[in-house]
Amino acid sequence: MSVIAEMALIFGICLVSEGIAAILPVSFPASVIGMILLTVLLLTGIIKTRYIRRITEFLMANMAFVFIPACVSVMEQFELIRPWLLPFVAICFLTTPVVYLVTAWTVQGMMALRAKRRKEGARNA
Repeated sequence: MSVIAEMALIFGICLVSEGIAAILPVSFPASVIGMILLTVLLLTGIIKTRYIRRITEFLMANMAFVFIPACVSVMEQFELIRPWLLPFVAICFLTTPVVYLVTAWTVQGMMALRAKRRKEGARNA
């Protein structure tokens, strides 16, 4: 699949998630809906990882660019954040290891599930 087609697929999922977020009766971030939708599509096999491999590798390699607008916003609002700087930094340092651990456990679980499915597939073949 070409990179343009891979991007179109990812942007299509983002567009669908925006539509879902717009029709939901409660406020829910479209980005989270998009991640859930992509996860479901990948787990069900509707979308194969090979269909989005190149674009996801590119996005992962350039992920730092995604955080630039957030960092600039924090720097612009520093005067408002200053009284809360210590709790803010403490929360960042406390939650970062939790996010890493949960992510690592999730990846390990998914890898174990994939290995289990491969073994079952080899037995059934």
